Parts: sequence; structure tokens; C-alpha cells
Amino acid sequence: MSDSSQINPPSFLDSFIPVIALVVMLSTGVIYFGDNSSFGPNQIALLLAMGIAVVIGLKNGHNWSSIEKAIVHGISISLGAILILLAVGSLIGTWLLSGTVPTMVYYGLKIIDPSWFYAATCLVCGIVAMSIGSSWTTAATVGVAFIGIATGFEMSTSVTAGAVISGAYFGDKLSPLSETTNLAPAVAGSELFEHIRYMLWTTIPSISMALVLFLLIGFNHSTEMPVNTSSIDTLIATLDSTYKINPLNLIPLGILLFMAYKKVPAFPAVSIGAIIGAIWALIFQQELILTMASEGISGAKAYIMVVWTAFFDGVVVKTGNSEIDELLSRGGMSSMLNTIWLVMCALSFGAVLEHLGMLKKFVDSILSAAKSTGSLIASTMATCIGTNLITADQYMSIVMPGRMFKEEYARRGLHPTVLSRTLEDSGTITSPLIPWNTCGAFMFGALALTSYEYIYYCFFNLINPIVALIYGYTGFKIKKMVTNNT
Repeated sequence: MSDSSQINPPSFLDSFIPVIALVVMLSTGVIYFGDNSSFGPNQIALLLAMGIAVVIGLKNGHNWSSIEKAIVHGISISLGAILILLAVGSLIGTWLLSGTVPTMVYYGLKIIDPSWFYAATCLVCGIVAMSIGSSWTTAATVGVAFIGIATGFEMSTSVTAGAVISGAYFGDKLSPLSETTNLAPAVAGSELFEHIRYMLWTTIPSISMALVLFLLIGFNHSTEMPVNTSSIDTLIATLDSTYKINPLNLIPLGILLFMAYKKVPAFPAVSIGAIIGAIWALIFQQELILTMASEGISGAKAYIMVVWTAFFDGVVVKTGNSEIDELLSRGGMSSMLNTIWLVMCALSFGAVLEHLGMLKKFVDSILSAAKSTGSLIASTMATCIGTNLITADQYMSIVMPGRMFKEEYARRGLHPTVLSRTLEDSGTITSPLIPWNTCGAFMFGALALTSYEYIYYCFFNLINPIVALIYGYTGFKIKKMVTNNT
């Protein structure tokens, strides 16, 4: 076993090689496998890049035992998120079976106009996320419904996903119930509500610009591509004939939102929501359950097997319309397994880089070049985004840069809210834009997306860091520490 005194710190080249190898392999995966790159190729790229880092670490004096422990620890950090992913898979399955999601789609098609659909999607998701403090829960519930409504309107699901994510992260970012909103000021040493008020200066302009862009896209769609009302009528009629549609189907959503508002932890809240969905299916969708049962199975056995299957393998609805069947047939824990595979591989790679000191090497190099306030904020943002890319975890992108830059901000007389806002404007906001990040992988899986094109339409997430960067270099709303001269 190697002694700690024999361990050599990594050089910048040592730290650079695994990251460059990862970027090359991820790019190659996208070129060769296209939209299927997240279903295996990306995972292999992450593991191979991790292997390169391990070889460099062994060369520098580390031993495999300590590296393995770091990998295990890195994966253990994600276990909470993995449990939530599995619960969300079950929730989507039982809510499709119970008619909760189809009912949201049904009423949404009746009351929402395509010309302001994208903006409405963003705004509604923002309000829900602000109320409950969870971008994930918002996307997995009302976000899924909006994807269904977009399909009915024959509108872009990629733009819709961008609107869902923009609204969800806007609301999450300003909610005092959000984990990241509490984490950032805790790491930076600022006060929660002062942190939220300070974020309004970058957040409100960003969401305003995003809403304008969504309105323009919506108006352009309504003028250039008139809505095919026959397809909407077909979807409404199919939902009405397949499910027993009534407002009572929305009660599981109301209960879940109430639990989130009461700060019930995500995993038990989503799990309870899935169970309530199963109960609602047994009460309101008995005819549908019997049609979904295997041939020769009836009675209580049919009800139990179909509902049980919805938890672990989702539902398969057969209406005779392939597009509608694709919309309604999904969910279950099994639908999240590929996402979990991606998250575990990404966190393993990030854990190795952190353990070997490669991540810190990047930060030290960046900090040495940060001379002005603007460049310090830019360096912090680059570190947060880089941490999101490398560790694949938004919490790490807040905690690690926060710890590393806290003393430097204080030394330069900057108020802690400057750091806490910067952490959110870059770490929290960019996490869903990275396919292998826990947030990006979750959004891709929960919204059942087939293309990464949605990233280009997450306008709020793309605009917010730019606004924060402009503030940093212009000095606008950059708060200084007040010193008392005696």
C-alpha cells in the first residue's frame, strides 16, 4: 500500500487529459449514435475516461483501494436521487393508469391556445415550482401533461420541454422551499431571504426575456402552421373513450403538491403520490384495467397485476392510434434504469477526479487569473459549470465552488450574497442542460424526450448566466461588504 507522502499532486496536464478524452468520446458518441448516445455510449465514455484518470492517479502514487472507496462514496451521494428517480417512474406509471395525467392533457387541450402555449407552459411550471420548491416534481407532473398537450397541438415537444425546464428552474430558484436555494446561502454565508431578494435582479430580467421568446415562437407557430383541430379532436375523443375523465382524477396531483408545500421529503412524497395514483386507478379506471390485463386473467388478479405492473414497468395503452399510444404508454421504475446507469457512471468519474485532486487543480488555475470582480464572478461561474460537467451533480456544483471561493470573495470585500447568487446563476441553472448530469438525465427521462434539441430552448437557463456575467463586469448590483470605521 502506498504511503500518503509518496503521492504526487497532479499536474495541469494530468487533470486535463481525462476531461479532453471524455469530451472527445462524448462527441464521437453523439456523431455515431445520435439521439441514442445516452443509452449506453455516454456511459461507456464516462467509464473509459474514469479509467484514464485512474491510471494517472496510480502513476502519481495513489492506490486502487483509496480510489475504489472514493468511487463508492461518489455513487453513495446519488442514492437519494436514485430513490427519487425510481419513485418518479412509478408515479408516472400509476398516474397514467389512474387518468391523472390524461385528465390534465384533456382539460389543457380545451383551455390553452397554441399562440401562447409555450409561454403559458413556462409560467405555470414556474408558479408550481415556486409553490413546492421542486423542479423535478414540477417536470414529472405538470411538465409531463404539457408534453402531452403539445403533442395534441402538433407543436414542438423540444420547445415545450425547454419551456417546462425554464419555468421549473425559475420557480425552484426563487422558492424558499427549494434545497438549492437553501444550500447556496448556507455555503456562501448569506441569509436565505436576502439571497432570494438579491437573485431577483438577475432572475426577473432573464425569465422576462424567456417569456417574450416563447411568445414569439408561439405566435409564429400559430400564423405559419394553423393548428390541426382534427388531430386535437381525435386526441380528446380518444382520451374520453379510453379513460373516465373527470376533475376527481386531479386529486392525486393536489395531494402531491400539498405534501411538497408542507416540506414532506421528495422520496416519500412522490412514493405516496404513486400509491394514491394506484388507488385512484382501482376506483375510477376499472374498465381500462381489465382491457390491459393479459388474456385469461380477470377479476381481482387482473386488477392487482395491472396496477402492480404500473409501478415497476409502467403501462401500455392500446387505442389503435400509434401516436396516442406512444404518449400514454410509459412510466414505471424500469423506465428510469438507463438514467440511473448514466448518473452512476457520471458520479463515479467525478468522484475519481475529485479524489485525485484534478478538479481542484482546475479551480486553482482559474482563480490565479481572476484579477477583477468581473473575472472573479466569471471564474466562479466557469467553475460551477465545469463542476456540473465533471461531477454530474448540481449540489456538488454549489458546494465545491462555494467552499473554494468563499475566502476570496471576503478578501475582496464582496458581500456573501454575491457569491450565493453566482452559485445559483451558474450551478443550479446549467445542471439540466448537461445530458449526463443528474438533472439533465432526469429531465430527459421524465419528459420522455428523444432528442437533446430541447437544450436550445431552455431560454431562462441560457439567458440567466449571461445576465449574471454582464452584471459582474459592469458592477451593476454587485454588493460590497459594509465596514464600520471607528
